[in-house]
Amino acid sequence: MAATVGQTELRARFAVSLSTLYGTEVPAYTTLVEVSQEVNADVLAQRDDAERLGSIERVTAERHGAIRIGTPRELAEVARIFGACGMYPTGFYDLREATPPIPVVSTAFRPVDRAELASNPFRVFTSILVVDDRRFFDERTERELREFLDARTLFPAELLDLADRMERDGRLDGADADRFLALATASFELSPEPVDRAWYERLESISSVAADIGGVSSTHINHLTPRVLDIDELYRRMESRGVEMIDRIQGPPRTADGQPDVLLRQTSFRALAEPRAFREPDGSVHESSLRVRFGEVEQRGVALTPKGREAYDAHGVAGLPDTEEGLDAADLAYYVRDGGGRGALVPIVYEDFLPRSAAGIFASNLTGEGRTDASQRAAARDAVWLRDVLGRELHDPYALYEAERGS
Repeated sequence: MAATVGQTELRARFAVSLSTLYGTEVPAYTTLVEVSQEVNADVLAQRDDAERLGSIERVTAERHGAIRIGTPRELAEVARIFGACGMYPTGFYDLREATPPIPVVSTAFRPVDRAELASNPFRVFTSILVVDDRRFFDERTERELREFLDARTLFPAELLDLADRMERDGRLDGADADRFLALATASFELSPEPVDRAWYERLESISSVAADIGGVSSTHINHLTPRVLDIDELYRRMESRGVEMIDRIQGPPRTADGQPDVLLRQTSFRALAEPRAFREPDGSVHESSLRVRFGEVEQRGVALTPKGREAYDAHGVAGLPDTEEGLDAADLAYYVRDGGGRGALVPIVYEDFLPRSAAGIFASNLTGEGRTDASQRAAARDAVWLRDVLGRELHDPYALYEAERGS
């Protein structure tokens, strides 16, 4: 009998497969991974506490991807594909409230069990276009967007069938696992199909993200993110290699030596001009380029409690104690006691995302701010709506951290 593959292995192989694909499509991503590994090796050699927020094996393998989709049907299908890999929707993010506003709401598909996160913490930040939000789309544009999106098929039926089998049984035989990975990876590959220039530019005038979602016939990996242990050093090294970075690191500022890192810091190299074929109004096809994909990198810290997030959101890191003992005593961050009887604090890694930082990364790589009309009606979207669309549990990040602290 052929060897079978479980969800943990499938998730790890999927992350590697997508990483290989993205490195082929965006060569600067390979440079980003190389520099991340160099920085991590140096930090590991220099600091005794380098693995306090995760083993070097975990950090080296760690990736988060980002995709953008257009309809509830597509989101439900994505949930089936990631569910096969033991990745579950966690958190609700509304980027329409960002500056500049972006017409999407999002969730992150990720493992929710600590052992699964330690094995391979692959996450995919997934955004869905809000086509009925009148601040962005008038009635005619909404109607045409719906027609365009409803007519496309992102994921083949064979892939969805394999995903359902894996999620139901927890295993696939070797050949079926290989087939799942081939089909899933291909579904997120950049399509060579010509883009309708007039339609794309019309959406781009509203939002570059809307054009990237609703102006093309497929989806694709928008960015793939390695984890680094010193993001400031990585930023310097990338620039020294001649790679243009965005203007700043998003999230909390760099902490002083000995002060605990909190939440999530992110940066990226700027979106690169990639060749794309465009279909002109007269039917002719011409080569041009688009700037929609970039290379993001992240540094993760300890997860903050709701009380800690309130203090951070109000005052930044200045509103937090500068020691782990202080954070724990004030119930501002999540820790567990080690199992050795010494009572030492072990930080619970922040596994999720910051809406302001995500929007900042998006905005730093957009071709323009687009346009909105704040006087128009906003479409209602919340965690309940997202849960209903997904047809499965939407996990609350705080509940997951709280359960881990109490276990």
